[in-house]
Amino acid sequence: MIARLLIAAGVVCFALPALADGEVQKLITPADKVRLDKYDATRKAALDEARAGDVADVKRLDALLAKPLVSFSDKDLTGNWQCRTIKAGGLSPLVIYGWFKCKVSDDGSGWMLEKLTGSQRTKGRFFDDGEQRSIYLGSLSVNDDPAKPYGSGRQSDQIGYAFCNSANEWRIEFPAPYYESKLDILELRR
Repeated sequence: MIARLLIAAGVVCFALPALADGEVQKLITPADKVRLDKYDATRKAALDEARAGDVADVKRLDALLAKPLVSFSDKDLTGNWQCRTIKAGGLSPLVIYGWFKCKVSDDGSGWMLEKLTGSQRTKGRFFDDGEQRSIYLGSLSVNDDPAKPYGSGRQSDQIGYAFCNSANEWRIEFPAPYYESKLDILELRR
């Protein structure tokens, strides 16, 4: 009987709605709450360091960040995407990786992202955070290792703010990731 109750509780946890009803505040770890609280300062420091990077890469980064933000509310992000990671600050001033494959699906309770190729992958869910921003809670995995559930620990937990530029372009900014940089940006396009 206890085993059945635990299984039922697990099913309910995976079916939580991705709405701006405070649910994300119940799920977010204390460490990730601190990362989001320091987002602006972390982002500024990372982008200041990135300005010392390769001139062509800095222009690409600036062009991405200069795009106007639009609402997610009338967009359908489900489907296949090209995605690439940009690492700002930290071990190197600025690194822009090549394009890989990502997929967004909707399981009935909100959008879920999965990075399908590349050595560093992510899998997670989005939660509304206003008209032009969402919060991403996810898990980092390497190569074909299965993603751990969010909340498994600092090395795999990921948190970020997602921003939409158009129906075909958006990004997630991850402040203070565990590895290598001060800010990771996952850029997505179709």
